[in-house]
Amino acid sequence: MLRALSLQLRKRFSPLLNRACPPSGDDHLATGSLGEKIACAYLRSEGRRILYRNFRGPKGGEIDIVTRDGNTLAFVEVKTRTSEQFTRPLDAVNHKKKRLMERGANSWLQLLGSRDLRWRLDVVEIILLEGEKPRVTKVENVTG
Repeated sequence: MLRALSLQLRKRFSPLLNRACPPSGDDHLATGSLGEKIACAYLRSEGRRILYRNFRGPKGGEIDIVTRDGNTLAFVEVKTRTSEQFTRPLDAVNHKKKRLMERGANSWLQLLGSRDLRWRLDVVEIILLEGEKPRVTKVENVTG
């Protein structure tokens, strides 16, 4: 009960989740970095523990955020957009990107020395529209 209240308050009062978005510029790296910060704040507000950001596997593969969701490791890809003109951010996570995520997840598990852990691949979509609060959508277990 107390934990649920704490998580609700964290989500409600997080500056990153409740501040109006600034005007979008042409700096895609800055937009992506802001999206990752917002995603981390959102995932924390859901009770997840952030273990690592921007993991690059020694043999390739990349993961934006590694989290623990209860007893499950979640390897999270963050997709940030400043417009809704085109497709949804999730559509950018194609088969090739999923393979890159899987390679990063396998590298992480190899560093742990065990593949006998529950794990999954998630995507967090961030839509940053000028003057509005960020819109965050979490999609769990994107495989295939």
